[in-house]
Amino acid sequence: MTSTTDSELAVQRRALAWLLASLFAIFVWSGVRPHDYFTWVLEIWPAVVGVVLLAASYQRFRFTTFVYGMIWAHAVILLVGGHYTYAEVPLFNWIRDRFHLARNDYDRVGHFAQGFVPAFIAREYFLRRKIVKRRWIPFIVISLCLAISALYELLEWRVSVMSGSSADAFLGTQGDVWDTQEDMATALVGATCAVALFSRLHDRYIERTEPGGASRGAVA
Repeated sequence: MTSTTDSELAVQRRALAWLLASLFAIFVWSGVRPHDYFTWVLEIWPAVVGVVLLAASYQRFRFTTFVYGMIWAHAVILLVGGHYTYAEVPLFNWIRDRFHLARNDYDRVGHFAQGFVPAFIAREYFLRRKIVKRRWIPFIVISLCLAISALYELLEWRVSVMSGSSADAFLGTQGDVWDTQEDMATALVGATCAVALFSRLHDRYIERTEPGGASRGAVA
């Protein structure tokens, strides 16, 4: 349990109420006549499972509002991708055509977030639970995010094998033979950016939630 004050907790709960309400509205929109429901389920299930797990664990471990906001943004990316499929998001079709790109790159946004957002989740949990020495946190967080990305690519592979051409929209390779490797590399870049560029900002949010949590939030 954190040492968040009652006023800070009230502020966080109002923020979470807004995040949940807006996410539910986007979820409903996403599920109304998507590209196809098979692809929709495959794309959005991590968002649904994530929300359920966060709600179930909220009383035992509350993340900072910053991390909940990051999770909200990642869930929105999944819901938009589920509605259109990652290869057919209209804004990125426009970007592709406007700048004469070879492909719709919305899936790169999704895989960047797949590294960027879990990095904050893992980093905060490790810091506040004092699980590992602080100097090892960047390496472990980035390695964990890359493992998650690789696991997701293996899931895509098995779904494709079992479902055949019906999973093509889920894979979203768009004819790129290096799509799997580029997806994992993009997640690696996302995790590295989170740790290298935003750790100090993240620490400030942790300090607000749990004074001393960032400075002494890991084994010395």
